[in-house]
Amino acid sequence: MNCIVTAGPTYEPLDDVRRLTNFSTGRLGTELANHLASRGHRVTLLIGESATWAGERRAQAVKTFTTTADLRAKLKAFSGRNVDAVFHAAAVSDFGFGKLFAPNAAGDFVALRAARKIPTRRGGLRVELVPTPKIIADLRRWFPKTKIIGWKFEADGRRAGALRAALKQIAACATDYCVANGPAYGKGFGLVSAEGQKHFTNARTLFTALEKL
Repeated sequence: MNCIVTAGPTYEPLDDVRRLTNFSTGRLGTELANHLASRGHRVTLLIGESATWAGERRAQAVKTFTTTADLRAKLKAFSGRNVDAVFHAAAVSDFGFGKLFAPNAAGDFVALRAARKIPTRRGGLRVELVPTPKIIADLRRWFPKTKIIGWKFEADGRRAGALRAALKQIAACATDYCVANGPAYGKGFGLVSAEGQKHFTNARTLFTALEKL
């Protein structure tokens, strides 16, 4: 099979010095790519530039991404090609930065001009958080005949809620499967589809199941 695996975090710049990102290390996606490559599949690994996992990368092609827009462009560039499966495990930033505001002499907040480095000596700054477009919502349009597996990391709640969130993603984005994990799911992984769900105690057994899809 010809596979694409995304892994690691995106980031969104506040200015040329500071950025908003998340704690994803890129380990899970990288190890999935390694597993698929060791089984003889052709794998392209798209991994966040700021991923901290230092393990080996055995995919035949490895490309790094930075922002959500950059990952979107790299995935879209594969549309129209013969891709059998997309495993979208990257932790895409939920928010980017919008307008920056600071108080004037009257105490009213007014928008500031963009700066290469926002001065910290200016107190009372407020920044607008803007939701980033969901990449997974466009994968079916770019890859109409491809098996698409998404990920749903849930931090709050319980396993039942995490599984419902995974099903909601499948229905909203027309994906085939979703892997549920995170503190809400608990130990292990849930592989969810519209037909049901299976639990896997560790990454190795999950990877074997994903390959069989």
